[in-house]
Amino acid sequence: MKKLVLALSLAAIGLVSTQAMAQNSPWMVRARVVNISPANNSDQVGGVGAEDRITVSKKTIPEVDISYFFSPNVSAELILTYPQKHDVYLDGGNIGTFKHLPPTLSAQYHFAPNADVNPYLGLGVNYTNISKVNLLGGKGGLESSSFGLSLQAGVDFKIDKNWSVNLDVKKVQIRSDVNIGGAKASAVKVDPLLIGVGVGYRF
Repeated sequence: MKKLVLALSLAAIGLVSTQAMAQNSPWMVRARVVNISPANNSDQVGGVGAEDRITVSKKTIPEVDISYFFSPNVSAELILTYPQKHDVYLDGGNIGTFKHLPPTLSAQYHFAPNADVNPYLGLGVNYTNISKVNLLGGKGGLESSSFGLSLQAGVDFKIDKNWSVNLDVKKVQIRSDVNIGGAKASAVKVDPLLIGVGVGYRF
């Protein structure tokens, strides 16, 4: 009898553990619409004149992120999109375009993982690949990449055990030197503010 009770107890524990794992998959995927608003801080051009003469256009983009939860409170998030094209302006006049691909990896802390409203903070690193640069008819250039930090704050509003609505805000360091004729003409701090709204699915 004792052996039967022990066997049933172990089976029950195993069933509960399996159900808990099924209900708390470590994987989550979100899809967002994100508005990119660059800070547009730049040095003087050629060492003369006023600062902040070089600016980069705003843009709204689609974004997908994949999160893995190491515990109910701690997760890692990888943000992905496709190369985005931006216009570049000098004193308000268009001087060309470039594309950038900015994957970002962040560590997040979720304050209320079991609640219907779950705020979180994140700290991460951004790598931006800059390509397809066409400035001043080919006379201007940008650095090919940028590394920087990313700060994040957001909140998930739970709809059911799988689905949620997400609001997310990030500040990302993206910086590049501007070259004209092979010589550095200015340094630009794009440093965009990203505001996103989307949906999440917890597997």
